[in-house]
This record gives sequence, structure tokens and C-alpha cells, in this order.
Amino acid sequence: MDLQRITEKGLAGERLTAEEGLMLLEKADLYQLGFLANAIRRRKHPEPVVTYVVDRNINYTDICISACKFCAFFKAPEDQAGSVLSFAELGGKIKETKALGGTQILLQGGLHPDKPLKFYEEMLRFIKGHGIHIHGFSPPEICHFATLSGLPVREVLIRLQQAGLDSIPGGGAEILCDRVRQETAPRKCLSEAWLGVMEEAHGLGMRTTATMMFGHLETLAERIEHLARIRALQDKTGGFTAFIPWPFQPDNTALSYLPKTTAFQYLRMLALSRIFLDNIDNIQASWVTQGPKIAQLSLFFGANDFGSTMIEENVVAAAGVGFRLSEQEIRALVQGAGCVPRQRRMDYSLV
Repeated sequence: MDLQRITEKGLAGERLTAEEGLMLLEKADLYQLGFLANAIRRRKHPEPVVTYVVDRNINYTDICISACKFCAFFKAPEDQAGSVLSFAELGGKIKETKALGGTQILLQGGLHPDKPLKFYEEMLRFIKGHGIHIHGFSPPEICHFATLSGLPVREVLIRLQQAGLDSIPGGGAEILCDRVRQETAPRKCLSEAWLGVMEEAHGLGMRTTATMMFGHLETLAERIEHLARIRALQDKTGGFTAFIPWPFQPDNTALSYLPKTTAFQYLRMLALSRIFLDNIDNIQASWVTQGPKIAQLSLFFGANDFGSTMIEENVVAAAGVGFRLSEQEIRALVQGAGCVPRQRRMDYSLV
């Protein structure tokens, strides 16, 4: 098995094995990875269109029992500084989002120890009353609701869907390898549970995204294991609309001693994601962690989507990363890369 043969397979549209993916990640240089990822991206998306979504990331609470080592955002339940957004505050944020042309709310929060399922149903109904798409509650939140309510995951999802939940974000995946999960976030759902929530959601007709937060305690082989598990579930359900890899931000976290992922390492992982995930249409650039120029460069390393305008973002900001981009700036960056910017919805239909 050599890099030339693997590259030829990728160019021919043949599926790479986990071993071949690992070899690319370990041995291929940045140009080889970029060339292959860009060729695959152009095959999947012949038109030079780059999409983005106008939305707001609303964190309904920072109170969380998970205490993940990589999180700088959470407050322990006994911390007086912790808070839960009121419906009045939610309403103000949604009105502002819609006034800016927003089409959806990304709704996520900490694992609050004592809010009943009814609280989340009421929140969804309130938000839905404003007539906006709700992309909310990552799999760890769904698992948490199931544990607290004593209901199976499927029943929780049905109730949330009936209350107004439209789609589910891929947060909380981090690395889908239990060794890593138990070391970084022992109180959070394990890999099978994360994948199980997504499979149930897809079965109920909900579309979801998939993510990977890399560059902390995982090995390169464990990154490939993560991609392989996402790809296998997509083979089964076809429910993932996009994949979003982003690098861990260590500042202000319990893992602050770790070095930051470089732009070079990020572009390698982004390209590998595009090459390996042959059954996922869209790969998203992470300007929130990488900044505008590297995100623009991402469009030549496999990304065809610029993600969200992020009218509001709190979790990455808590780790000391403060990139902000308006819709106009995103459009200018896309055009500067020789592409055509188009606003989209969660399901990638164009606005």
C-alpha cells in the first residue's frame, strides 16, 4: 500500500479503508492532501458555490454536571454565577436573529441537573412561536434528558420533535472513541450512545450534522476510528447533512497545558475528512476557531461550506478565541477565493 495508489483510489471515487486513511494522515504532505480533497470536493460540487447559514448559537444555560476537561464555558451547579436564560431573553435574541435575516437557531446548553423534560418542551414551543427553524440539543443533552426523565431516547426525541425540534447538531461527539471520552469527559455519553441518538433521530426523519473536536488526547488512529464510525452510520441512515471538524482550544480549560493545533494541522485534518467521508456531501470550514484567512484557504482543502454567521457564540469564546464575521465579510471571503456565496438552510436548500 503506497500513497500513490491511495491517491489514485481517492481520485477514482473508490472508498478508502481505515488503514489507508491513517496512512494518508501520517505520511501524505499538505499538498497531496489538499490536491486530493479539492479534487473530490469539485467532483461532488462542480459549481463553485460556497454556502453559509445565518443563525445564532443560543446557549440556554451554562450550568452543567458534565465538567468536561476541554470546556471553558460551563459552571458547576453550585456556582452562583451559573444561569438559565429566561423566555423573555430568548425572545429578544430570536427577534434580533430574524431581523438580521437569520433562518435558524442553534440551541445548545449545559447538562442541567434538575430541569424536567417539560421545561425543554415549553422552550421549544416558545421558540417555534417565532416561526424559526430549531437546530437543537446535541446527543449528550438528549441522553441527559432521557436519564433524568427515565424515558427511552426515542420517546424523548418524539416529544421534542412534537414540541418543535427540527434537526440536531453534531456537538458532543468530540472523539468517538471511549478511551478518549472517559479521559476527557467521563460523565458524558459514550460513543455508542452518541451514535444511537443520531440513528434514532434519522429514523424519525430529522436531519443532523456530525462533528469532531480533535487535537487533545486522541491518537491519529482514534481520529480515523471516529471518521469510520460516522461513515458507517451514514451508510445506514443517510441522515447527516454535513461534517464539521474543528481543533480543540485549550485556553482556560483543564487541558490548557496542551499545545494549540496549528493551521497546518487543521488543514490536514479537514482535507482528510473530505477524502475519507465519501458519503457525506458537505464539509464545513471552522472560521470560529481558525479565523477568516485559514477558513478561506479551507475552500481549497475540501470545504464547500462556510458554516454559520454566528450572530452569537459563547463556548469557543470562553476558551479565549474571539473571531467574529458578519454575513458581508463571509460573502467577501468566499468571493475572494473565486467562489459564489449562497445563503442556505440547515438541509442545504438555498435561501
